[in-house]
Amino acid sequence: MSKLSLSKVSTVVLAAAASSLLALPALAASQARIVRLSDVQGSVQIDKNTGMGFENAFLNLPITQGAHVRTRDRGRAEIEFEDGSTLRLTPNTTVEFSTLGLSDAGKRISVINLVEGMAYINWLGKDEVSLNFLREKISLAQPAHFRVDTSADAASLAVFKGDVEVDGAAGKFAVDKKTTTKFDAADNDKYTIAKNISDAPLDSWDKDASAYHEQYAKNNSSPYGYGASDLNYYGAYSNVPGYGTMWQPYFTGIGWNPFMDGAWSWYPGYGYMFASAYPWGWMPFRYGSWISVPGTGWMWQPGGFNTWLTAPSVAGTLPANFHPLVAPVEGTKMVAVGKGGSVSPISSTLVLHAGSAGMGIPRGSLDNLGHLNHQVAKSGSAEVPLGPPFSTSASRSSSAPRSSGFSQPLSGMAAPALAPAGTSSGHAAGGSHH
Repeated sequence: MSKLSLSKVSTVVLAAAASSLLALPALAASQARIVRLSDVQGSVQIDKNTGMGFENAFLNLPITQGAHVRTRDRGRAEIEFEDGSTLRLTPNTTVEFSTLGLSDAGKRISVINLVEGMAYINWLGKDEVSLNFLREKISLAQPAHFRVDTSADAASLAVFKGDVEVDGAAGKFAVDKKTTTKFDAADNDKYTIAKNISDAPLDSWDKDASAYHEQYAKNNSSPYGYGASDLNYYGAYSNVPGYGTMWQPYFTGIGWNPFMDGAWSWYPGYGYMFASAYPWGWMPFRYGSWISVPGTGWMWQPGGFNTWLTAPSVAGTLPANFHPLVAPVEGTKMVAVGKGGSVSPISSTLVLHAGSAGMGIPRGSLDNLGHLNHQVAKSGSAEVPLGPPFSTSASRSSSAPRSSGFSQPLSGMAAPALAPAGTSSGHAAGGSHH
């Protein structure tokens, strides 16, 4: 991957609260981790330990240690971890991320408390995770896919794939795949095991979401899996002379820039972090740099995977009408930028426009976005029938999994340090402020 010469690099300084700037360098050497709220449907809320209690959550919000996430009636959420593992929450479910950290050896460790409700975990086995419910604890260091449903009175564990070990009131025991274990909270979590799994209403949602990630994250050679599937579904990589490997979302134009819609969200000890409203808007806002390529428009240059950015980095010669994306100076409330969030479709058809950059397209609801992108580039728009998320997963042969586009595997790197945007990569954050 080529680098821009210093003569071509210009920077835009991110203005932030003095307290945030003082806090972030200390975090750079810490063992803190941040994961992604990767899907939000209906009413989803988050408590970030700001003292404000639960707030409305939105797509691409960072999740930090100690945070609580809950869904309300008809609400669903997905949390994506660095290795691409996922936790999915059904309606009326609450979880606490009591530990998101690193061991002394640099191993990522996650401890999740399922307070109430039903959750699906598809763990890829690259990192360690513990899930606590009732008086039980599931610890994983190998791949497994399972469902847990818990309340104050009882709980059930259904294992779809892999073998799961439970450590609880009755001691340690193994649960095989394709079995269901039920726990009685009134009887010291006494358990029974049945060699079958009853269907739950949202099993198909979990199955299709898992298939989406598996299909579009294949051949990902970056150090991280979170966000990789969305990059491959909503955009494409190309080799740009003078810049190297670059990624660009579909349905953009020369006048579009990636900083038009999102929100600043405040976190204790971290300050304000920017969350993009675009469905693919995680990895390009956390690593690497955005560059305005002459004649092509804004593109993302992968890289900088050793530093986690609180706001996007910008490099290269900036357009004349470009305005910096400036973090709020003080306060703890969410501050919207542009529309402030993605727009959910309300009809069975969707009109795709140049400049929409995938906004409003549910994951997997349309087949072969690359082909539609060419249509929109020619005519300016295209009207298409819109299915529910993952509706075309069974017939997506024309959208075969692509390489992630990274020119070389970037493995064996240390876990990223948290740092102010632009301080360690030589670039600074920027964008369009509305």
